[in-house]
Amino acid sequence: MVLTEQQVMVTGGAGFIGSHLCERLIDRGEDVLCVDNFFTGSRSNVRPLLTNPRFEMLRHDVTIPLYVEVDRIFNLACPASPVHYQFDPVQTTKTSVHGAINMLGLAKRTKARILQASTSEVYGDPVVHPQVESYWGNVNPIGLRACYDEGKRCAETLFFDYHRQHGVEIKVARIFNTYGPRMHPQDGRVVSNFIMQALRGEDITIYGDGQQTRSFCYVDDLVEALIRLMDTPAGITGPMNLGNPGEFSMLELAEQVIRLTGSRSQIIHMPLPADDPKQRRPDISYAKSTIDWQPTVPLEEGLKRTIAYFRGLLESGQA
Repeated sequence: MVLTEQQVMVTGGAGFIGSHLCERLIDRGEDVLCVDNFFTGSRSNVRPLLTNPRFEMLRHDVTIPLYVEVDRIFNLACPASPVHYQFDPVQTTKTSVHGAINMLGLAKRTKARILQASTSEVYGDPVVHPQVESYWGNVNPIGLRACYDEGKRCAETLFFDYHRQHGVEIKVARIFNTYGPRMHPQDGRVVSNFIMQALRGEDITIYGDGQQTRSFCYVDDLVEALIRLMDTPAGITGPMNLGNPGEFSMLELAEQVIRLTGSRSQIIHMPLPADDPKQRRPDISYAKSTIDWQPTVPLEEGLKRTIAYFRGLLESGQA
């Protein structure tokens, strides 16, 4: 429990990560303003909070300026899966860039502290492994993923320029693959794809040879890290890698999902999408030393919880 009440705004607050963050902030005794345009977020994600007097829901698009009074801002607004961010790539870039400008302007006016949910995608298809914060990345600026990758990179630029030029208190978190309950069942990301295919008894689709790797952080661990980073002294700005340093190939993940679901699904291979990174694993030394954080939920345990969530969606007809 925090010692003083804060008015905290979470943009993208009805999304997968945002809804879990709103819950944790409420539990801490914060007053939470959840802002979302419901492009990928869902009212059902925050429905349990709607009757809480500390929670307020506002339907709004961050590409439009917002005039409210807040103490802290978590800027999570942006579609994060390739299916969603490639659906309207121009709007995706606007959400990252115009959204950052609008939220930084709000932070400047209200003297609020603001945290940017950046991404491991700023590293592109990395030639440094594992990825450290000092690595500048290897990004295709004109590829199909550039709307998200470069949009987030530009947002980081804006955050540090507002910090240097206007003294805005900033925090930048580079989030690696995160999974858990409330992921969108059709978001096209590997964990939700594999689980949904396995539960339906469909073939599990692996792109490429399946040797490409990812690191998977359970959502509760990530939310804890975001809150700890926001609570750091003003001089700590990031960027800070937040993710699970455990590294798994796509084949290993598929085999775990098949085993945990008891599915008879077969694994099939499809061509690798353009600019898909071959390796992804965070170096979290900075997070360990600065916010005393490292993930605690093992992949198998997190997958069990996520499988139970998706199984419930299928049984209730909500998937």
